[in-house]
Amino acid sequence: MGSFMKFIIGLIIFALDVWAIAMIINSNAETSTKILWIALVAFLPVLGLIIWWFAGPKPNYSA
Repeated sequence: MGSFMKFIIGLIIFALDVWAIAMIINSNAETSTKILWIALVAFLPVLGLIIWWFAGPKPNYSA
């Protein structure tokens, strides 16, 4: 795999992690829970994103 493809994949993972962190911040979860989820996504970018997708707090749009 070329270095350009690695760059593109890294950029996509980074963008998805930023999106996940924004969704966590906008959720109704407790602050301590948000911090733990953000840390998980930040320190384990791919695995944390997958775990958050299935088990993490989602934003509440019905306000």
